[in-house]
Amino acid sequence: MDKDMIQIVADRIGAADSVLFITGAGMSADSGIPTYRGVGGLYDVQNTEDGLPIEELLSGAMLERRPELTWKYLLQIADACKGATFNRGHEVIAQLEQRVARVWVLTQNVDGFHRAAGSKNVIDIHGDLHDLICPACGWTDYRETLDELSLPPRCPACEAIIRPDVVLFGEMLPVEKVDQLRTQVAEGFDVVISVGTSAVFPYITAPIYDARGRGALTVEINPGRSEISGVVEIQLASRATETLDALWESM
Repeated sequence: MDKDMIQIVADRIGAADSVLFITGAGMSADSGIPTYRGVGGLYDVQNTEDGLPIEELLSGAMLERRPELTWKYLLQIADACKGATFNRGHEVIAQLEQRVARVWVLTQNVDGFHRAAGSKNVIDIHGDLHDLICPACGWTDYRETLDELSLPPRCPACEAIIRPDVVLFGEMLPVEKVDQLRTQVAEGFDVVISVGTSAVFPYITAPIYDARGRGALTVEINPGRSEISGVVEIQLASRATETLDALWESM
C-alpha cells in the first residue's frame, strides 16, 4: 500500500465538503460475499448446472418464464451470503458522514451492508435482495434471511409469485434512483472514490468523468485494473477494507 498516496487522499477527504463513494463487488468481498464470476466467483464457469449462463437465469425474462429457476439461483446467492455482515470498510464510509458535510454512496451491491453499517445517504441502484415485493398486489416485506421461502415463493396476500426488489439482467434501473443520482452528481462532489467495481456500466463511470471535468479528486481503490483505472487521478491497488481503514487512520 502506498502510504504517501493514502495520506494525500486522506488530506483531501478531510478538507472536502462532499464525497461520493461508488462501490461494487470488491467492497463486499471483504465480508466474504462471493462475486458471480471471477476469482472466488459463484459462477466462474461458462454455464451453470442447468446449462445456462447465470446472466440468463438471473434475468427479468427468465423470472417471468421460469420463476422457479430464477429463484433457485437467487436463493443460492442468498445462501452464499448467509452469516456475512458489513465490514470495516462499510463502517469507515458511514463514519465519514460525521466528518464530512455531504457524503453519498452509490452501490451496485444488493446486500444492504452500507445501510446496516450506518450510512444514511445510499443509492442502492440495483436494489436490496432482502426487500421482497409482490408485483400483483403491492405486498412488501423485508427478510433478514430467505431460508424459509418456497420455490418459487408466493405472496401471502394474493398467492402471486413474489420477487426481490432488485434489478435483474435485462431490466431497467428504477427511475427514482436514477433521478436521485443525477441530482447529486449535478450538485457536484469534491472527491469521488470508486471502490471495488469493474466500472463497466455508464451510470457507474459517469460520476467519475463528471468529477474529472470539474477538477475534483478522483480515486480508485481496486487491487486489479478496471475501466476507469486510466481515468482516475489516483489509483490505489489494494483491497477495499484495508485501504479505507488506512484512510481513516490517516485522517
